[in-house]
Amino acid sequence: MNYKNNKELRVRFAPSPTGFLHVGGLRTALFNYLFARKNNGKFILRIEDTDRKRYVPGALEKLISTLKAIGLAYDEGPDIGGSYSPYVQSKRIDIYKKYAQILLNSGNAYYCFCSEQRLKNLREEQRKRKLDPMYDGKCRNLSKEEVKEKLKKKIPSVIRLKFPKEGTTVFYDKIHGRVEVDNSLVDDQILIKSDGFPTYHLANVVDDHLMKITHIIRGEEWLSSVPKHIFLYQSFGWKIPELVHLPLLLNPDRSKLSKRQGDVAVESYLEKGYLPEALINFIALLGWHSADDREIYSLKELEKKFSLRRINQSGAIFDIEKLNWMNGWYIRNLDINYIAEKAKPFFKDANIDITDNEKYQKVIQNGRKRISCLKEIIEHSRMFYEDIKFNDEDKALIKEKNSQRIYLYLIDKLKTRDSWSNDEINSLIKKAIEKLEIKGKNFYFPLRLALFGKCHGPDLPAILDILGKDEVIKRLQNLIKI
Repeated sequence: MNYKNNKELRVRFAPSPTGFLHVGGLRTALFNYLFARKNNGKFILRIEDTDRKRYVPGALEKLISTLKAIGLAYDEGPDIGGSYSPYVQSKRIDIYKKYAQILLNSGNAYYCFCSEQRLKNLREEQRKRKLDPMYDGKCRNLSKEEVKEKLKKKIPSVIRLKFPKEGTTVFYDKIHGRVEVDNSLVDDQILIKSDGFPTYHLANVVDDHLMKITHIIRGEEWLSSVPKHIFLYQSFGWKIPELVHLPLLLNPDRSKLSKRQGDVAVESYLEKGYLPEALINFIALLGWHSADDREIYSLKELEKKFSLRRINQSGAIFDIEKLNWMNGWYIRNLDINYIAEKAKPFFKDANIDITDNEKYQKVIQNGRKRISCLKEIIEHSRMFYEDIKFNDEDKALIKEKNSQRIYLYLIDKLKTRDSWSNDEINSLIKKAIEKLEIKGKNFYFPLRLALFGKCHGPDLPAILDILGKDEVIKRLQNLIKI
């Protein structure tokens, strides 16, 4: 279906290239994406890079590559263009200056010539008095002549919003409902900084209007800024988009999710071997749930199920244990070839030769049953490719008479076989137990230790199948020498 009155629904994800993509940013991007896909709308990527002090070279490229790795395809953006290019704000400076001048001409903005030191002193004084830091309006009512004279002298200046101080601003948010803010508590926001770059507040309002954004879906932290944005829309005579402010992401202790208490970078999760499918599924359920209350959803299913009505107002707990469970489920249930391909970088980093693809597939099949992220698979796979190192306790078990009897018996029986099935291996083990009269852990521990390096691990048929006849015999013969 199309947006009401056949108007195209358009949403945007507008991150700043100041480092990694935060999981909260991914949630915002995902909800925008799902809402667009559900309503046959457009999902736009716009880069808000006007804070030059925080700009990180290479962050834009990394952000784009992360979104693509996750699978969120945008319809317009900096690398693919669109009808409203450019999609990078630092390339739109002249546009913002034009609209800032309109605000100056209408009296809804003014030049401020206060120095950084004065503003710093003002903030410190307000904190001492336990007041919220706000500009005191010193330059708010300068005469045109005073402004002209200061500009002529090239005194550093910014352009501030001349926000009305009387009354209240009332607006409706699709999650938070009716919101009312006392105008006296709203600051005269800087719109154009002394370096000529706009702040978020001017740039995002101008761009959202020019790019025909119909719904603004962003984090709850921007809720307090809405009165400023509404005043800007009204000053220009523009229609205000629908507002949707998403609940905060929280640590288990209900504090705001931060790097201090855990990893928050999407790239980091991908590097550890969390699958895009699991991250999308997990992030979607942070603050949203469907009518059927399932846990596992593909991206395509989410595109059909998603609705703004089912977003919670309260904060969502980022539960790493649930993410681990979900990622483990995907690792075990997705196509084995896909998992094998995703796991290759971890084997490469461990300098493990996986050119024998048949063996590699068996190693992946074994390892994926036991892990919650792909980084862990090396721990369950290295012993199939490298010589096992035994400690003194291991060697003591290997040297025991019964252990040596087990090794000799199996070497003798395996030499006569070219191949084996699981049933044949199980039959061989059963006969060995009967013949040698060694049962339970007294049989399995020394044999598993000899072939796998640990007393506990996969079933013996799986170990023998992965290693193959020659390697099994070689490992057992090496222990006879001990």
